[in-house]
Amino acid sequence: MVSTDRFLAFAAMSLLVIVIPGPSVLFVIGRALAHGRRTAMATVLGNVVGSYLLVVAVAFGVGSVVERSVVVFMAVKLAGAAYLVFLGVQAFRHRKELKADIIRAEPSDAAAHGDLRTVLDGVLVGATNPKGIVFFAAVLPQFVDHTAGHLPTQMLLLGLVPIGIGLITDTLWGLTASAARTWFARSDRRLSLIGGAGGFTMIGLGVTVAATGRAD
Repeated sequence: MVSTDRFLAFAAMSLLVIVIPGPSVLFVIGRALAHGRRTAMATVLGNVVGSYLLVVAVAFGVGSVVERSVVVFMAVKLAGAAYLVFLGVQAFRHRKELKADIIRAEPSDAAAHGDLRTVLDGVLVGATNPKGIVFFAAVLPQFVDHTAGHLPTQMLLLGLVPIGIGLITDTLWGLTASAARTWFARSDRRLSLIGGAGGFTMIGLGVTVAATGRAD
């Protein structure tokens, strides 16, 4: 249904966009630094689900409404930005509790934050990512074959390409950041600093998302 040349062209375009770190990548890094590998991986899963929700929205016409309406776009963007700031503040407030979490190992991370809650956090950030909204609403429809019909199905299939690429790259970012966090765990002071850095990363990301224009 989707021709090979269109598929490869969209894959190349997706790769170029995804390799430039955006809100989702920085969010995963911030969560990895603040809470560790388990939370980072749950965040990656949530981001993937949230991003694919954008694909579904575009495939069935909702995404274009969001992208074309300044009011709706700004509302979605500010909601995501506010939630990022909230999560960053929470991570900074609890930065001194990280040592105990690591001593109790990864399962404590799930108990402290809840895997489902962490995934839902990622879904919300992924679904309100301005970069994702613009990319899927403005770029994805250009690669469908209108003569072949079944346009929503084509978009849903093409949308799996950037989702798959993002899953791989975000996982690598999360694992790398969580490994660095483990090294910092050898010192209470360094661990507190890295936890605070993760919180500030999310706060700064939220402010940046709120302040940037539609081109992000």
